[in-house]
Amino acid sequence: MTQKDQQILHIALPSIVSNITVPLLGLIDVAITGHMGSAAYVGAIAVGGMLFNIIYWLFVFLRMGTSGMTSQAFGARDFKEVTGVLQRAVTVALGLSVLLLCLQVPIRELSLYLIQPSEEVADLARTYYNICVWGAPASLLLFVLSGWFLGMQNSKAPMAVAIIQNVSNIIFSLVLVYLLHWKIKGVATGTVMAQYVGLAAALIFLRGYKRLSKYRPKRLGDMRRFFMLNKDIFLRTICLIFVHFYFIAAGARYGDTPLAINALIMQMYLLYSYIMDGFAFAGEALVGKDIGAKNYEALDDTVRRLFGWGTAMMILFTIAYGLFDKDFMALLTDEPTVLEAARHYHWWAILLPLCGLMAFIWDGIYIGATATKGMLTAMATGMVAFFCFYELLSPTLYNHALWIAFNVYIFVRGATQALLWKKTKRGILTTKH
Repeated sequence: MTQKDQQILHIALPSIVSNITVPLLGLIDVAITGHMGSAAYVGAIAVGGMLFNIIYWLFVFLRMGTSGMTSQAFGARDFKEVTGVLQRAVTVALGLSVLLLCLQVPIRELSLYLIQPSEEVADLARTYYNICVWGAPASLLLFVLSGWFLGMQNSKAPMAVAIIQNVSNIIFSLVLVYLLHWKIKGVATGTVMAQYVGLAAALIFLRGYKRLSKYRPKRLGDMRRFFMLNKDIFLRTICLIFVHFYFIAAGARYGDTPLAINALIMQMYLLYSYIMDGFAFAGEALVGKDIGAKNYEALDDTVRRLFGWGTAMMILFTIAYGLFDKDFMALLTDEPTVLEAARHYHWWAILLPLCGLMAFIWDGIYIGATATKGMLTAMATGMVAFFCFYELLSPTLYNHALWIAFNVYIFVRGATQALLWKKTKRGILTTKH
């Protein structure tokens, strides 16, 4: 194993652990409310959780943009810019937090109007939302700090923060729900408290970099570049959300069984994504560092080895899904109708790792290179391909058309970035020289 492979694993493995803990926050809330005696509690968590997922998904650029710019500054040993990126990102995160808090009522009411849950679920969802929205400042600042740590080649701090946050959430929620009997308020309050515990842990890790305080700039610096890069990521995220939620809505039109099958296969895709994102995060850190150091031979080696590890994971998941997809689905549901119908979707699950390989690895490389325009172009192209294939095939293939279109969408995303890389790299070489 080469030194570069060791560097990739040093960042990827803790990132994978962090990624796998992400869905735990929602799962814990669902598990607790599932024992409160009414399906309305679970529905409220589902509605409120989906709403916050969308909000935080939209602001994930705070992590991505911060990671790419920090890793390049770190590679160039430009510590003034390293601290400057953090200052600018924190300022933007705090500004967005204030905006979210000021607009919390119209955002809440518009969302409930569009989702149209039952009156009982809507009332409980309002209670959940009204408490959880106060966790927004902590969540957005954690995006920034996670991206900054990653740019500093440190993926262990975000991993530790994620574990601390999830353990805190379990403890707080259980105490507030079962000892104080706060029900939905207890679940929401426990989640918010855990977010701030996570933020406190991240700030403690940040103190380990206090030696950099002497490089802290007196002014915010180049906010224009920060917003230009993050504008592309923001628009890319909107395209991604549009595809995923259209996928859910279209699947719902085919009935409960196809909707359930789609949810099961999507869990298989998400599991694969948690692993692949670990290597994408390694790409963000190492590609940015190589570019910042103007070490373009190392950059080529990083890209090659990232795809080597990505290909190994793709083969592993393809074999696992080919042999054990029925067993995996049986872990998630014991509904015989769904399991029987799911047999006809076997190949779509097997194709997901192959079709998604390039998209995940190239995303990490492009973020590290701060080549966000290429990411936006690839996502928009993939989105167009998704809708074209679905509209063309849905009249005859119905729900199967959704999975064909989804596989095409993730493949086209990666293929487009592969085609753009030569031009993108040439632009990086020209700019940096």
